[in-house]
Amino acid sequence: MKIRFAKSGLPATGTVIVGVLADRTLTAAAKSLDDAGNGALSRALEAAKFDGKAEQTLTVLAPAGTTLSRLVVVGLGDAAKADVAAWERIGGAAYAAAVATQDDEVLFALDGIDGAAVTTAEAAARIGFGALLRSYRFDKYRSEATEKKDDKPKVTTFTVASDIGKDAKEAFAPLDAVAEGVFLTRNLQSEPANILGPEEFAKECQKLEKLGVKVTVLGEKEMKKLGMHALLGVGQGSVRESQTVIMEWTGGTKGEAPVAFVGKGVCFDTGGICLKPAGGMEDMKWDMGGAGVVTGLMHALASRKAKANVVGLIGLVENMPSGNAQRPGDVVVSMSGQTIEVINTDAEGRLVLADVLTYAQREHKPKAIIDLATLTGAIIVALGGEHAGMFTNSDDLADKLFKKGQATGEKVWRMPLGDAYDKLIKSDIADMKNVGDGRNGGSITAAQFLKRYIENDTPWAHLDIAGTTWTNKDLPVVPKGATAFGVRLLNDLVAEHYEG
Repeated sequence: MKIRFAKSGLPATGTVIVGVLADRTLTAAAKSLDDAGNGALSRALEAAKFDGKAEQTLTVLAPAGTTLSRLVVVGLGDAAKADVAAWERIGGAAYAAAVATQDDEVLFALDGIDGAAVTTAEAAARIGFGALLRSYRFDKYRSEATEKKDDKPKVTTFTVASDIGKDAKEAFAPLDAVAEGVFLTRNLQSEPANILGPEEFAKECQKLEKLGVKVTVLGEKEMKKLGMHALLGVGQGSVRESQTVIMEWTGGTKGEAPVAFVGKGVCFDTGGICLKPAGGMEDMKWDMGGAGVVTGLMHALASRKAKANVVGLIGLVENMPSGNAQRPGDVVVSMSGQTIEVINTDAEGRLVLADVLTYAQREHKPKAIIDLATLTGAIIVALGGEHAGMFTNSDDLADKLFKKGQATGEKVWRMPLGDAYDKLIKSDIADMKNVGDGRNGGSITAAQFLKRYIENDTPWAHLDIAGTTWTNKDLPVVPKGATAFGVRLLNDLVAEHYEG
């Protein structure tokens, strides 16, 4: 779908979207349509008990006094309190309501609002961004007959009309680049594992070279020389070769230390010898969610020419049971030299991250490092799908991530770390074991494991995105399915805190 920006004005035909503020206060465009219909719109709002609450929608067929086919009314809430994320959600809600009309083009008539917390140009850009994010569909494997039966959305153009069309277009440009990164991540997270294995994923990353990203792929031969046996142990049961991919974007000051993002890329997780139950195992195609986020983030940063030095690193493996699979009780030596007793082969993501974290620090010496992983079911028990779990050794980084999470709607919640939890991964025969004692505090002991691989007090944060990577229901700017949670959060983090 294409997002356009135009000068104010209402078309004579088709579908138009207008806003209504809290307490059923009509905007200028809504009032003009209400006047044309001798108050018909006001009566419709009253009958539907539509009060203008943010994201509330109402569709009016063949609105009186006009030649329009449909009028979609969307609640704007209190504009004085609406931040950019609120306008994105309004855009997503407007698109969701308008797409049901099956029109090719829809227009959102946006009026300037006195006392609004953001400018009209920014609001227009964010409406377009929200609508674009909500329009995503993964229909690659749907046949033409199925698409016709399911009434594939026909909206090809979503126009936001206002008095500041040019300014809105300029404000939207970097958001459009971010949307491309979000869509790349959602595509990767949605692909079935028979299509997207480690090597295929690595090839997708190499496509970023056309944007100016330097991409390096390490195969098993290179990783063995580096001593990355923790990662290699996870993938040894699969016929597919494990990979590590390094993506470098140097848009900042030459020689300045980069910020590093590390992603878990388990392209399919059976649990290995500690086999998962069959029910729901199909979801494990998106156990590479963290790697997908890092890849989409690098696309977004390169597309908008971010003035920062950033390196994205992902460890790509497939965790399968076979005659060559890793066993419970095995001991592996990580790249850092620390030894790990593998108690549970289904606690594999931390083994992958351990070696990639070490590589990131020793080869790139980052000023800060953030890893993302669909790491534990325990974080879903703790936080559900509303927040990602955040574990960090830096109060400053925690504050930055929390604030950006609130601003983007990709929210994180800080969880504890401490010596008492660290003792739970003490091994009798190795430096550590890969799980704690029992199920209690599972997401915390996983984070403690990762913390052992952070060197020289490098500011570090681990985001456990197991509960936020996939949604089983439509959200304001995220349709059911892969969410790409983290791309917008981390893009904004880089924009505010790491760009020169």
